[in-house]
Amino acid sequence: MKALILAAGLGTRLKPWTLHHPKALAKVNGKPLLQLTIEYLQAAGINEVIVNVHHYADQVIDALAENNGWGSRYQISDERKLLMDTGGAIMKAAEY
Repeated sequence: MKALILAAGLGTRLKPWTLHHPKALAKVNGKPLLQLTIEYLQAAGINEVIVNVHHYADQVIDALAENNGWGSRYQISDERKLLMDTGGAIMKAAEY
């Protein structure tokens, strides 16, 4: 089973931090939200994730690569050209 992590949003409620960083990399208790989400999914037996990206996409992609997906296999659903919102993101990621 795979999970889709919606990590493309602009993070407007986390400004000013998200003016230079993606919301998915905001830290809680020293860990990025993306890492925490992946770890929660692993605890539920899900070790394959699709991560959609848009806002500061390169930072999210780099973090996944540098940390080997925090132990999960991952694929990127790239929305840099057009942010697709929740429904669109699910439809776009369906190919994975």
